[in-house]
Amino acid sequence: MNKKLKAIYLISQNFHDLIYGDDERRELEQMLEFVCPGIDPEELSNVSPETLNDVEVIVTGWGMVEMNSAMLELFPKLQLILYGAGSIKNVVTPEMWDRGVRIVSAWAANAVPVAEFSLAEIIFSLKHGWAAMEYYKQGHGKRRKRSEIPPGGYGSTVGLISLGMIGRILVRMLRMFDMRIIAYDPFVSGEQAEELGIELVSLEKVFSRSDVISCHTPWLKETEKMLRKEHFETMKQDATFINTARGAVVDEPAMIEVLKKRPDIYAVLDVTYPEPPEEDSSLYDLPNVVLTPHIAGSMGPECRRMGHYMVEELKLYLDGQSLKHEITREMAATMA
Repeated sequence: MNKKLKAIYLISQNFHDLIYGDDERRELEQMLEFVCPGIDPEELSNVSPETLNDVEVIVTGWGMVEMNSAMLELFPKLQLILYGAGSIKNVVTPEMWDRGVRIVSAWAANAVPVAEFSLAEIIFSLKHGWAAMEYYKQGHGKRRKRSEIPPGGYGSTVGLISLGMIGRILVRMLRMFDMRIIAYDPFVSGEQAEELGIELVSLEKVFSRSDVISCHTPWLKETEKMLRKEHFETMKQDATFINTARGAVVDEPAMIEVLKKRPDIYAVLDVTYPEPPEEDSSLYDLPNVVLTPHIAGSMGPECRRMGHYMVEELKLYLDGQSLKHEITREMAATMA
């Protein structure tokens, strides 16, 4: 039997238990030799350097510290980081890439609940659920006018902004329904769109043609304030904009200005910029804004999916196979 790689859990206890359940820990500990009990990254200075010298695999998740030169000196034999969470932007460094340390992320696992959440919001919004709920409560059981009947799911148009992992999972879910799916993504070819069964259109047409728009654009320098005043101004009557991506991709003051002028359109925001909104933000008061506290991603038992992905990646690594969820230096430069 091959000698086991030496490893360490470098993660706070709260996140450890959330991401790596009994089943995940059992499998990891069958494949790796853990040199010590789990360590909170903030308490790493309390561990003797001799204990860390032989560590080849770090198992971690939310709260992981940056892998700078000082950290890398503590782990001279480090080969692989199993990051059971999403964005790695606060973890990776040029020094880490130069050392040849590899990292896999559970960003794909975290995409699943975001897509599920977005689907729920889309279906509810196609029923004009938010407006109907408020109207019904305020009118003590009074229904909206027949002229305000929502489009519902049959034959309506859903527009997606960006077709990354979340967007593509969402497309597969939406194809179960009798809807038209249009999307904007400059990095997707016509051939790929055809395979997905969607229509590629301009960003402007996503806003002007859709009954519901769902945003999944990563926050990059190039995408900051990408969604502008003119986009929101062209939204269809009673349309809904949903954002589960990042608040910074929206020109928020401009969006608020349009929402004030157009009470018929709704913004359903799971993310804002800043997050939470400033104390005096109009987002708290506008009746056509729905705010949720960044809950689309993995929560509770859903987080175990991320730990499971790390187990499966480790199996591939130990078998010398290609990793499904490895993040390379080039990929990291394009991710939020």
